[in-house]
Amino acid sequence: MTLGWGSAEAATIPNVGASGAIAAVLGAYILLHPGSLILTWIAPIFLIPIPAFLYLGIWFLLQLVSGTASFTTPEAGGGVAYFAHIGGFVFGFLTVNLFLAGRSRGVAW
Repeated sequence: MTLGWGSAEAATIPNVGASGAIAAVLGAYILLHPGSLILTWIAPIFLIPIPAFLYLGIWFLLQLVSGTASFTTPEAGGGVAYFAHIGGFVFGFLTVNLFLAGRSRGVAW
């Protein structure tokens, strides 16, 4: 049986990738360095610094919107595992909190 965007057999194949792990690093980064600046390419010649908290906050919201939209139109997502990004980000944020409990966050590694 074909559902329109893939077969029932294709649905049993696991989605493998590292994007969830990379999102976990981003979740840790937003907690460890919220005020650091991220150089962002806006136009062919313009680089502007944006605070990490703002940049990653917008990125996280885009993942939420895209993941929610994938419920109604899964083919529009192009196979991106948005909820792996969301889960990885939250995991990284919470895990860093766990490891830094009782420690000073001002120490550079």
